[in-house]
Amino acid sequence: MSVNITFLGGADTVTGSKYLVQHGVQRLLVDCGLFQGYKQLRLRNWDLPPFEASDIDAVLLTHAHLDHSGYLPLLCRHGFKGRVHATPGTRDLCAILLPDSGHIQEEDAAFANRHGFSKHSPAQPLYTKMDALNCQRQIHGEALHKTFSPLPGWRATFSNAGHILGAASVLLEVAGRRILFSGDLGRPNDLLMNPPDAPPSADTVLIESTYGDRTHPEEDILGELAIALQRVCARGGVAVVPVFAVGRAQALLHAIAQLKAQGKIPHALPIFLDSPMAVHTTALFERHPQAHRLDAAQLEAMYSVATMVETPEASKALGKRHGPMVILSASGMATGGRVLHHLAMHLPNHRNMVILTGFQAPGTRGATLASGGAFLRIHGQDVPVKAEVVSLSSASAHADRTQLLGWLQSMKQAPGQVYIVHGERGASDALRQDIEHRLKWRALVPEHGSTWPA
Repeated sequence: MSVNITFLGGADTVTGSKYLVQHGVQRLLVDCGLFQGYKQLRLRNWDLPPFEASDIDAVLLTHAHLDHSGYLPLLCRHGFKGRVHATPGTRDLCAILLPDSGHIQEEDAAFANRHGFSKHSPAQPLYTKMDALNCQRQIHGEALHKTFSPLPGWRATFSNAGHILGAASVLLEVAGRRILFSGDLGRPNDLLMNPPDAPPSADTVLIESTYGDRTHPEEDILGELAIALQRVCARGGVAVVPVFAVGRAQALLHAIAQLKAQGKIPHALPIFLDSPMAVHTTALFERHPQAHRLDAAQLEAMYSVATMVETPEASKALGKRHGPMVILSASGMATGGRVLHHLAMHLPNHRNMVILTGFQAPGTRGATLASGGAFLRIHGQDVPVKAEVVSLSSASAHADRTQLLGWLQSMKQAPGQVYIVHGERGASDALRQDIEHRLKWRALVPEHGSTWPA
């Protein structure tokens, strides 16, 4: 019997990763993510999945970012009863991210209902905090480099992917086929994370392509960030930094701690981390010391450089403070959460600054800011963008075009087929051309909903 892969997300887009692997009557899902960005993508989250959730036998998660894990509460609510396998770091992060995601959706729906700007009456959350808590018991930790059996006759092995805490590539072996899912690959020289492991041999490879059409610039994140913060401090402004609560928040805190220690920015500059999810994630770095580069002293400096803001009251109180100050707040693409309130307050003032710290998916508010939009739609209102917008070119947690090709080339044997996923169409096709022309390997960019042999 053949092994097939159906691409139910992470195809034609960087979000919504879901890869259905089928062998006979057995069905396994690799990643279970939410769609983000354009409205037509986000609407897919509300559709029933193109399979019976109860027919899925197991799930493997490459990492905890919501575009890879955020659909799990819905999958379980729709009837999935099997196990979810993840690294211990991913399991612990999901215990933070998924309930927080449900809570934010409940808050956003309640805010929309109070202020009457939703087209739905009443506005409903996609899922609730309780939905997310209910699915936690199905997530089981699997050690890196230790082969396990997610289903009878199937073998899986996680290896380090860098990117964020707990992120992994996964080798899936079934019916004589070896299928390698890259997950999101980190950079070899990341400020926080260890470099990705060299990939094992495989018959078929699914590789991400977020930056498949570009190479990261040589700029250093410390230098870029220092210049931006010096500028906003000089004019007494507020820097609002939309951060990904997992990874970028900690990298920015680590960088700010170093800049203060080096005297590059004022030691007294107030820093606030306004995201309960990011606060709790930062504490996890102590629990998983082998998963990152930082020693105990660096962890302490990272944690102590900012005031940790957890309650809604403390978050609202930040609005009464004057600059200079720095507010780091989730989410990284400004798709929801507390950062929207900070943006609504500080965008109209030219003294202020917004610092973007990673990839901004098309259709997100972050992408609007990065492209120079004059207004930003927040809570049903068009907020004028007068603040300076800075994009840190050196802050990405994804491997670039050269690094992706280098990871592939380190395979001991050429695979029979490469599928390029998790990228916008232009980025994915650019990587396809590189793989075909430079490596002379078979490569294909699958369309959303298509099925291909493994």
